[in-house]
Amino acid sequence: MTPSRSGVFQSAADQRVEKFTASIQVDHRMYHQDIRGSRAHAEMLAHVGLIRPDEQAQIDKVLAEIEGELDRGEFAFRTELEDIHMHIEQALIDRLGDVGRKLHTGRSRNDQVSTDLRLWVRDSVDALDRAIGELQMAFVGRCDADRDVVLPAYTHLQRAQPVLAPHYWLAYCEKLDRDRSRLADCRRRANVCSLGVAAVAGTSLPIDRQRVADSLGFEGVARNSLDVSSDRDFALELAFTLALLATHLSGWAEEWILWSTSEFSFLRLPQAFCTGSSIMPQKVNPDVLELIRGKSARVLGNLQALMVLVKGLPLAYNRDLQEDKPPLFDSVDTVLACLELAAPMVAGAELRRDVIAERLEEGYLDATTLMEHLIQQQVPQRTAHHLVGQLVREAMQRKVPLRQLPTDVFQAAHEALAGNVADVLGVDAAIRRFVSYGSTAPPEVEFQVAYWKNRLACNS
Repeated sequence: MTPSRSGVFQSAADQRVEKFTASIQVDHRMYHQDIRGSRAHAEMLAHVGLIRPDEQAQIDKVLAEIEGELDRGEFAFRTELEDIHMHIEQALIDRLGDVGRKLHTGRSRNDQVSTDLRLWVRDSVDALDRAIGELQMAFVGRCDADRDVVLPAYTHLQRAQPVLAPHYWLAYCEKLDRDRSRLADCRRRANVCSLGVAAVAGTSLPIDRQRVADSLGFEGVARNSLDVSSDRDFALELAFTLALLATHLSGWAEEWILWSTSEFSFLRLPQAFCTGSSIMPQKVNPDVLELIRGKSARVLGNLQALMVLVKGLPLAYNRDLQEDKPPLFDSVDTVLACLELAAPMVAGAELRRDVIAERLEEGYLDATTLMEHLIQQQVPQRTAHHLVGQLVREAMQRKVPLRQLPTDVFQAAHEALAGNVADVLGVDAAIRRFVSYGSTAPPEVEFQVAYWKNRLACNS
């Protein structure tokens, strides 16, 4: 008779039911969290007098032994025990008899599973935060070496304006920082102790929930037993944060895939992170980037699965919630794997400076700067916009950059262009003209690079 099957049953469970309801193949990975929670619970039971101190010592000792066996892969799993929680408790009962049977005093599997999952989410968020920080440091680590490289920035995948390469790298630091902020928010809401609310309504036993919360490092104790028995908001919030993070990684991967093509030739990827072709010997394929882009689909799908899972559940706990872990675990594993590869790829990639510089004047990246020069000469913005558009058309017809148009063409366009516009035109001149906070102005970029170096150093 397993601990989950009480005396109300007159027959054993059908083996097909045991197989269908088992989750041990998924939730076994939470054994550290389950044992951590059980040891804290046993210490509290001894403190309030529900078990004797010597019984608590026996439970603590055997739980440590079971954890060691699980660490070493020596622990045997059985389908009829359903999940990791029942496996650990049954092993305790097998070794301690009635003393082991006392561990579940004042708790239910409902609050036990919730607590374990909260602890697991908390641990996962910490690992994800460290991995994102490493990726941010990889981007910042490129900034000094690439400080003089000018890249074309794109809108609608058309060349728009020139930017310094460090400005580009720091744009990803900003996206990733928002991901870290969302993870921190998720961790805060997950970091609430649900252990001790029992099945749904609490318990008549004199337990000390705050003591357990303090022991496990929770910031607070859940106030409502009905709510926390079924609450999986924290899991959905993590799934959403991971979906958005995966989307950011996918966008970066797509950009670098384009940049590494012969058509762009902006970037040379580290070959240790590329693969070849089975038939075309010249190929160096960006498969890792393609898989990072592709795996984002799984993470997005996992979020949808979790949202659908909980959308119609009444209060409080329902067995449907057993299905929350496969998509959540998969999202964490997938994103961590992507981050683990992203950081060394960013650090090891090489900008093809010669190719970038050779084509940098293409696309009239200085057109907006010329328009703003006219605005500074008191020409209305819409008028200036139209005039520069005409000059770009003229340059396109002549197949030259703006700065190679004859002086008389500028003079004929507007009297404000009668003077020397050489200090406005060309990519280098355009870069020097930027002044606004948060722009690609060289002093601004230097300031932001220093900011990120300091911030990441403080967070490491």
